[in-house]
Amino acid sequence: MNYEKAKELLLEKKYSLLKNELKNVPPVDIAEFLDSLDEKEALLVFRLLPKEIAADVFSYLSIERQAELSDLVNETELSAIMEDLYFDDKVDLLEEMPANVVKKILKSTSEVERKMINQFLMYPDYSAGSLMTIEFVDLKKEMTVGEAIERVRKTAPDKETIYTCYVMDSQRHLEGTISLKDLVLAKSESKIGDIMQKEPIYVKTHDDQENIADMFKKYDLLAVPVVDNEHRLVGIITVDDIVDVIEEEATEDFYKLGAVEPTDEEYISAGTFKLARKRIVWLTFLMISASLTEFIIDSFDARVAAFGLSAFIPLLMDTGGNAGAQASTVVIRSIVLGEIAFTDLLKVIWKEMRISVVVGTSLAVLNFLRIYFISGRPIEVAFTVSITLLITILVAKMLGGILPILAKKLKLDPAIMASPLITTIVDSVALVIFFLIALSLLTA
Repeated sequence: MNYEKAKELLLEKKYSLLKNELKNVPPVDIAEFLDSLDEKEALLVFRLLPKEIAADVFSYLSIERQAELSDLVNETELSAIMEDLYFDDKVDLLEEMPANVVKKILKSTSEVERKMINQFLMYPDYSAGSLMTIEFVDLKKEMTVGEAIERVRKTAPDKETIYTCYVMDSQRHLEGTISLKDLVLAKSESKIGDIMQKEPIYVKTHDDQENIADMFKKYDLLAVPVVDNEHRLVGIITVDDIVDVIEEEATEDFYKLGAVEPTDEEYISAGTFKLARKRIVWLTFLMISASLTEFIIDSFDARVAAFGLSAFIPLLMDTGGNAGAQASTVVIRSIVLGEIAFTDLLKVIWKEMRISVVVGTSLAVLNFLRIYFISGRPIEVAFTVSITLLITILVAKMLGGILPILAKKLKLDPAIMASPLITTIVDSVALVIFFLIALSLLTA
């Protein structure tokens, strides 16, 4: 979409040309354009949209812009938008809206739908129940393929997806699934019960969204049925909602990797004090943790100062922290992708040990040559620093590999064992190793 041309038409008040310009533009691009406008311009352009795409555009708008438009449009317009929105998009919208806007939106829905919305809002956050939609095609196993196809034709316009149909008994228990492809290719007189998949993959209403996302990736699903504790089909989760979950989980892990408390707000629109509050908790914890290194230096400094070893402390701490961060990053990624479980702990330890020997030996040799031949330090000092570097890298990589796995076992997010925390732990360990080796070798 040519945003500059659209803005130019808007400024010149050429609304009919702008309306024609927007007709063939994907809804997500129109939503991006609306988000870039001020409140009055966005309302004006939104009212120019054809009714058949207005709801789709609305579903892609930012929460802030949705709230503004919901408050500005009249009840008839809002009712039309709500009528065309898919059910799961309505629930998502209501979860984020201010109370006054929610009240106005609920006025535009039927009594039956209001009850269903309230039921959905009671599911725990980040659960299957909070993600699912009730808009799916249901079939009976006694139906013939011809009857099933006719039902799909009648109900498809109101459904979010028709690529998979769900077979239920009279009590709404999930009995099987059948793809639209299999339905179209089957003989019209065949029974649905004979051609359906009888043991479909499904999730329960309280299953965690991160586990569901892993299931979608593993089985390449477009949708998955959601059942209650009695195996009754209550909804489905579609791949577009799972893409949002994957982005949300990745964003959360990204924040944690940088020792920042996750936030849903955009960086530019978020308040300064709110962002500061999100960061200061972890910074305070890391600062207090880092005071352990101060204690270690104070304890040993007087005994090793005579050997001039203080200059090497930053080198050892930085290299150790970086080595631990490398290991933790790789292991955390493998945990998230389901490649590593707690049962693989010994394998991870053995692998990181071998990597440490290769990396640590190489860096230790280079460090020895630099300190002895270039810096001109005594051979005892060069050997002490180099052997400490080797052991520090070994310990750092082992901690970087082990701690995320232990965190996962303890039902914690492995991402908390990321770079800042690993670096803080390794710094203290590196100093203890350094001073103990120095005292052992140089005072012997």
